[in-house]
Amino acid sequence: MKFNSGLVEGIERVLELSVDAHVKRREVAMDSPEFHNLTGAIAAYGKVLAMITALQQGEEFYEIVGQHPSERIAGRSRVVGL
Repeated sequence: MKFNSGLVEGIERVLELSVDAHVKRREVAMDSPEFHNLTGAIAAYGKVLAMITALQQGEEFYEIVGQHPSERIAGRSRVVGL
């Protein structure tokens, strides 16, 4: 089973950024603006990671099942003559 290398690279990059933010956050005072900015960044990285992994799971599903819905729609358009 092949995976979209762009998604894999994206997941790896987001994980790297998240780790860096966690490390930096441990080094700053808890009540500082930087601490709160890093906390927000970590939360955002988590949301991005969830979205990218969902895309990856969708691609894996369509690889197993067969044709992607966008390809079927394009195929129908050609059959109907649109």
